[in-house]
Amino acid sequence: MAQTNSLKDFQMTVHPGLIEVAEGLKPRLFSREVRPEGACFQGGPVDLELSQGAGQGESYELDFGTHVTGYLTLELDSIGSPPDAPALLEIKLGERREELEQSVDGYEGNLTASWLQEERLHVDEFPCRLELPRRYAFRYVRVRVLAISPKYKLRLRAASVRAVSAVQLEAVAAPDTRDEELRRLDKAGLLTLHECMQEVFEDGPKRDRRMWLGDLYLQAKTNYATFHHTDLVKRCLYLFAGLRQNEGRIGATLFIRPKLQVDDIYLFDYALHFIGTLWDYYEETKEAGTLQELYPAALRQIEIAAQRVDGAGLVQDEDSWWCFVDWGEALNKQCSAQAIFIIALRKMMKMAEVLAKAGDKRELAALLDRAVKGSRLLYDEQQQVFVSGAGRQVSQHSQIWAVLADLLPREEACALLKRLPELPRAPQTPFMQHFYVEALLHTGMKREAFEHLKSYWGAMLKVGDVTYGEVFDPENPDYSPYEDKAIESRCHAWSCTPSYFIRRHLG
Repeated sequence: MAQTNSLKDFQMTVHPGLIEVAEGLKPRLFSREVRPEGACFQGGPVDLELSQGAGQGESYELDFGTHVTGYLTLELDSIGSPPDAPALLEIKLGERREELEQSVDGYEGNLTASWLQEERLHVDEFPCRLELPRRYAFRYVRVRVLAISPKYKLRLRAASVRAVSAVQLEAVAAPDTRDEELRRLDKAGLLTLHECMQEVFEDGPKRDRRMWLGDLYLQAKTNYATFHHTDLVKRCLYLFAGLRQNEGRIGATLFIRPKLQVDDIYLFDYALHFIGTLWDYYEETKEAGTLQELYPAALRQIEIAAQRVDGAGLVQDEDSWWCFVDWGEALNKQCSAQAIFIIALRKMMKMAEVLAKAGDKRELAALLDRAVKGSRLLYDEQQQVFVSGAGRQVSQHSQIWAVLADLLPREEACALLKRLPELPRAPQTPFMQHFYVEALLHTGMKREAFEHLKSYWGAMLKVGDVTYGEVFDPENPDYSPYEDKAIESRCHAWSCTPSYFIRRHLG
């Protein structure tokens, strides 16, 4: 991914004043101790205190009962003769139990296997308290004895996790609904967001453990309806504005450790989502000072995006992947990008109005008028759908974004959304599914929106997950953009929005 989107001659421009504000908003992380709810030895249930110990090739398996993000501690002892050699252990951690079966050697995905949560280490002295220094995200743990002297066995006496987050689950009351299915959906959304709220809004505590702008856009919405940690949103906005790429571009993702650093990946739509995130923050807090300070960074994203608009008002299409929208084979992004640009222009105009920037508002209005006229070239009257790219591709994505950009009258938009299941190239991530639900609500199709919420996100819970994952295609559950399901995040930020819909739109 970085190779196809990396900027040539990449440089980072740091804005010290913005970074100072961001660092002043760094949250204090709450911690809590979580112990396993169940334990097995060689496939059978076991009381750890009464275990007879594990020999070579044997293993313990722990189930913490929920998803946890934090630091694992194991209390180990020996049974039998005094240990005359170290024990070599393999520790695997998984968000799903299936991940415990995945080995680095057998991995065939297109992301590095170093993301697989696995440790091999020697233990020399017993009894001992083994604290893993690396933070992990998991529910299940397997401790296998790879090598040990035949004179003694290893006993796992206890285990615990120091789970960390910037927020506390118990601070949020259950939603005001008697619908138990919606309550379950909300609980999973709340936990998903909770796990991703660390020193910044991470996209996934397992992988990539950093901040992506598209994820932040949806996390912030859900946060306002749940934890209401507005300072964390503000911190992330200042970090994105304070660490910019060439020519003032806002990057798609930031690294927080070992130092603050913008990555060299630039995505057309993600940069524009900065505008939506900033406007949502202003609407939630009414902080005109923050809007004033970050307005230039937001306006610069419009100026950069406008460079791709041709004389007809169309965002130019390219073969290279410059706009994310969604995972999907051969998905053309032009129509979606056009609509996202139009939506960003309207929000930018609102900011200009609040800040009394009349000149900017006039220029934005002229650009908006040109972009809306250009979008008409993407509508196929015969098929009554929006098309995308030189091949005039039809996809559900294009229709969803066209509806959100108000490119059709409401009745026609409703009719188009009702036909959506008949069209090809369905969304494959909860990220794009969010915008489908948003489009349904945008056109007043509230019943259909909540039916889809139950159908799509509910299916993720039926397979046993307690949080929402990164990718889910109900028609093709084995699909992975990374060519291996084990590397996927099963607790992913952009999937948390059922809690937003339930709390802000259930009514």
